[in-house]
Amino acid sequence: MAAKPPPKPSETNYITPVGFRRLADELTTLHTKKRPEVVGALSDAAAEGDRSENAEYIYRKRQLRDIDRRLRFLSKRLDDVQIVDPAKQPRRDRVFFGAQVTVEDQDGETATYRIVGVDESDGANGDISWKSPVGRALLGKTTGDTVVARWPSGFRELTVAKIVYAEAPAVVVPSAVIAEAEAERSPSAVRGGSSPPPERRAPVARSGTKAPGAKTAASAPARERKRRSPDTRRS
Repeated sequence: MAAKPPPKPSETNYITPVGFRRLADELTTLHTKKRPEVVGALSDAAAEGDRSENAEYIYRKRQLRDIDRRLRFLSKRLDDVQIVDPAKQPRRDRVFFGAQVTVEDQDGETATYRIVGVDESDGANGDISWKSPVGRALLGKTTGDTVVARWPSGFRELTVAKIVYAEAPAVVVPSAVIAEAEAERSPSAVRGGSSPPPERRAPVARSGTKAPGAKTAASAPARERKRRSPDTRRS
């Protein structure tokens, strides 16, 4: 009987200090404010009578499920993350994780992108994941380098015009939510038929200027740099 292949190691979830704080704040707000509000509204709707035709009750049940789903997602993603502070990047002449990059395309139009983690990307604000086609193409490049990146409409040439590493505010990890308050479950939650909230644990973040074991691009062999973390990887 053939041996099973070893499981693939889990991929490190890199995130900037700003992104970590934003997701952690959302987790706390959902758990301490939004969910109790919905549970209360659900209880009031359940007290009105027949639940099968109660539009408000059905809506609140769906809303509670969505909140619990989001809580589980955030708890899992923030449980073990690697914070990479772009302000502490020693090599500022190249594009690494957290860099703000101004590029110019073949038509002379400019755009500015910030290389961030997969959970904090926001195309409307120019925040792109380091794993996106454009992010991967720009990593490791310096001012004047030209890359070809895949776009929804095809391929485009982008020339790096400027690289900036902005100062990031310090990370503030929110205090853990008191589990006993939710474990007891108020009478209104029981009447409303809601389920207990997902287990809430304080986010565990590892901070550092680079990913674990990373070296500067100048000292790492070329064959090793291909396996380095996004803030030291060169394309």
